[in-house]
Amino acid sequence: MSQKLRLGVIGAGLKAAEYAQSWAKMPEIEFVALADTTESSRKRLIEVCTAAGAPEPKSFEDYRDMLAKCRNELDIIYVSTPHAFHAEQATAVAEAGLDLFLEKPMVTTVAEAETLIAAQKKSGVTVVTAFQGGLSPLVLDTRKRALSGEFGELIAISGMIWESWSSNYDGHWKQQPEISGGGFMFDTGAHMMNTVCLLANSDFDSVSAYMNNHGKKVDITTAVSARLKNGALATLTAAGEGPPGCASYITFFYSKAIVRIDAWGGWREISVGRTSEPREEAEILGNPMKNFLAIRAGTMENSGSVEMGLRFARLWDAIKESAAADGAPVRIAG
Repeated sequence: MSQKLRLGVIGAGLKAAEYAQSWAKMPEIEFVALADTTESSRKRLIEVCTAAGAPEPKSFEDYRDMLAKCRNELDIIYVSTPHAFHAEQATAVAEAGLDLFLEKPMVTTVAEAETLIAAQKKSGVTVVTAFQGGLSPLVLDTRKRALSGEFGELIAISGMIWESWSSNYDGHWKQQPEISGGGFMFDTGAHMMNTVCLLANSDFDSVSAYMNNHGKKVDITTAVSARLKNGALATLTAAGEGPPGCASYITFFYSKAIVRIDAWGGWREISVGRTSEPREEAEILGNPMKNFLAIRAGTMENSGSVEMGLRFARLWDAIKESAAADGAPVRIAG
């Protein structure tokens, strides 16, 4: 029997507690330690672990104490904290020489992405950002087929995503810009941006964007018009207020095919020439740790790499800059 991988968690919120219900039962994983600034969150995650039959993990208020005191007892770290804390915590994990599974989005700015990349390159650790779409079999298969040339040249992209996010998260940290890093476009909309970045297989070249906060401190609606470095044109729309629900539709127009897919990889429709393939549906991932372990073992492509995170960060920085200048085009370096 292979040795268990020893897991530490930074951020013991609801997402970590949800995942822990299955992770604590995985034969490949040993829950060793957790860190969170809130005592009630730490207690809840401990209770989830023990209820699943796992030993009680060590508990810390400060993640830095956990890394210092448990470094030699850990193999991998899962980070699930407010977005603005990702860069500092992820960089500290990489510098400690531990593999990292990081909740989306990877970081909030290009500068933070470059710092994390430098730490990852120096230590050689595995870093994966946990975008459901990036780990989805339908998205990964679409990427494989596109890269093989099956669909021809990418001509244009049209993406939209909506959710009753403004009211759903009223008063939540996600609507506090100092720790969220952005509003709806950076939270739920990040799934759309990441899937577009992954499937387009190109950095963006120029972006023009508008945002409307609708009375909130963060963006609720965003409209983006862009050109990619591969020549394709793209429009992205995010609407963070509306009737109850959440959905996404992204269409990739190729010279030989049209691919429609949602941001999370839950469904896909492909038309090649005059032939339409049957609509495919896949369960949105409920246990992404299995994918992380496959990436770590080298049996699955790392679609959530630090390089992909940098592509995403460049797009997000450009969107913010353009929107702040009332839609003025922003050229993206790199």
